[in-house]
Amino acid sequence: MFTDPQSVTISGVAKSLARTSSSADSAVYNNDDLSVVERVSHSYGKRTRRTFRITHSKYAADPLFPAQNTPYSMTFYVVADVPKVGYTVAEQKAVIDGFIAQLNASTGALITKWLGGEN
Repeated sequence: MFTDPQSVTISGVAKSLARTSSSADSAVYNNDDLSVVERVSHSYGKRTRRTFRITHSKYAADPLFPAQNTPYSMTFYVVADVPKVGYTVAEQKAVIDGFIAQLNASTGALITKWLGGEN
């Protein structure tokens, strides 16, 4: 079980996320105003799927009615989909570490390009 609370820093601001739900295979963490929610889950079948998901919500000016604020949200998640046997946890972590390092290289240049629609 993850520690409670979890912490995520967005735009230089740390958000404390308390565990608000948990079961044998999942947990939900969120801040007080629900603008940041993290969900962690595990699914077991022919393969094991582990999902870590963050949803961020905010209010911003409506492009059609700039004087009005409209709710917006975005979600990002990662999924590790592995066979029941054949990869140790250390081997799985090595693949994920390499991928995250690639995305973070050059201050996240690859992420910026990807979010801009490049492939």
